[in-house]
Amino acid sequence: MIHLPGGTFQMGSDRFYPEEAPVRRVQVDGFWMDATPVTNRDFARFVEATGHVTLAELAPDPKDYPGMDPTMAQAGSLLFQRTNGPVPLDDASQWWRFSFGTDWRHPHGPDSELDILADHPVVHVAYADAEAYARWAGKALPTEAEWEYAARGGLDGTDYVWGDELAPGDICQANYWQGAFPFANTLADGYERTSPVRTYPANDYGLFDMIGNVWEWTTDWFAQPRIERKAKGSCCVPANPRGGTKRGSLDPATPDIPIPRKVLKGGSHLCAANYCQRYRPAARHPQAVDSSTSHIGFRCIIRDKKGNRP
Repeated sequence: MIHLPGGTFQMGSDRFYPEEAPVRRVQVDGFWMDATPVTNRDFARFVEATGHVTLAELAPDPKDYPGMDPTMAQAGSLLFQRTNGPVPLDDASQWWRFSFGTDWRHPHGPDSELDILADHPVVHVAYADAEAYARWAGKALPTEAEWEYAARGGLDGTDYVWGDELAPGDICQANYWQGAFPFANTLADGYERTSPVRTYPANDYGLFDMIGNVWEWTTDWFAQPRIERKAKGSCCVPANPRGGTKRGSLDPATPDIPIPRKVLKGGSHLCAANYCQRYRPAARHPQAVDSSTSHIGFRCIIRDKKGNRP
């Protein structure tokens, strides 16, 4: 784990997506953070020690999903599938499908195996799975503010972890989609899906894969960012801000299926210049807690104001 001393930083962005604004100064206390996302090797140890069964390995209950096709009540997870050509980019069903038998042990489909993926980030983990791992490890999941502070690596206000240019010198600094999403990936970064952790340079705090590769769960309920009110006469910035409420995180587009949503950070290998430019520290995305996919993982922290090594 890497120790971050804490401090103030500029959170959010006014230059990309509306859910990232407004830019605001916030403060976080010091903490330790995993240098990399949790890997398949790490998660396998956890499962072996605890017998944990992930959400993707359990069949959903149709009672929880009004109108659900009974044939869909099988264990599985959302799997990305490249399209054969251009498709409307406002219809994610064109490239996502619920794949029966797909889970963390079978990340690319029911017939796939981990094989050489031990050092890749674990995927197909829902929020409860990430929380269970963190508890077992004696750690916690970060807040959105903690995560973004860590990702910036001290470079306050820049678009990317390393500065304001996506690929300086035409060299990929992270695992994201090159080409026209979701059908033409040039693989300039060398990877179609996830990549081994530590493949790309660490940020200035020594943390790897803080953008790209896999999205990462945070503990905050999704809400529109806000400027927190300061006490009258106070000159201090808000400390350790949190997100919204569980109820407020519900998706208004699906009122019949009230599944709360957490904030994801960091973007993934599916972020592209023509779609989802969220390979940035300020980027954020709402994700239902009951969902697992082939591009979502997590990492853990230990809060320690004194900076003592855990």
